[in-house]
Amino acid sequence: MSVRSEEASETASAAEAPRAFRRTLLKLSGEALMGERRYGIDPRTVAAIAEEVAAVRAAGTDMGIVVGAGNIYRGMAAAAEGMDRATADYAGMLATLLNALTLQDALERAGVDTRVQSAIAVSEVAEPYIRRRAIRHLEKGRVVIFAAGTGNPFFTTDTAAALRALEIGAEAILMAKNGVEGVYDGDPRENPDARFIPELTHLEAIERGLKVMDTTALSLCMDNRLPIYVFELADGNIRRVAAGERVGTIITTPSD
Repeated sequence: MSVRSEEASETASAAEAPRAFRRTLLKLSGEALMGERRYGIDPRTVAAIAEEVAAVRAAGTDMGIVVGAGNIYRGMAAAAEGMDRATADYAGMLATLLNALTLQDALERAGVDTRVQSAIAVSEVAEPYIRRRAIRHLEKGRVVIFAAGTGNPFFTTDTAAALRALEIGAEAILMAKNGVEGVYDGDPRENPDARFIPELTHLEAIERGLKVMDTTALSLCMDNRLPIYVFELADGNIRRVAAGERVGTIITTPSD
């Protein structure tokens, strides 16, 4: 029977230890801000998210945030009711700005220096989105919240998250889900037999039609080998995932 030396054991333990991300992009759905409400914003939920982000930033991880607007407005739903799709999407982009400003206020109350950058010009309340300026803010330890999606109709905030993550050089997208612990092969709220999937590739998610991100966003991440960590928005999870722990589902594309 062979026994590893103490030095070898320490080396193995160091190799197995989780590695914290240097820079990440946190994707929050609008529904994540509702808490137990049916719509709108729950201040306690937003404050709890802000405290988690503050802890991540204090640990040394740069963080950008893209927030949706499902708690206020849904472009697709409005388009289905007869509104022009482009007009509905612009209204949805403006709704994301409301959520971004709310999150900014909560973060600054938690002691985090924050900037909101908008893809639509609203100079009185937010900076215009400029990639180099966003990166400079991150380098200075600020959290940057990206509002108004991509600034174009027909693109979701999922696509905006993938695009901004690549632009700022994020190592991963952290996708916080409301009420589910990761990716399932069906909707667990409708199908109690839906099975949890701990790991899969971007291509598998696209081919199986899993509702993780829209196809455009998944394709963008796949082409650039940007991993996506899907997890439940529960106490401590944002901090745990940013620290490199295995939580929820990991979506990756292996290198050739």
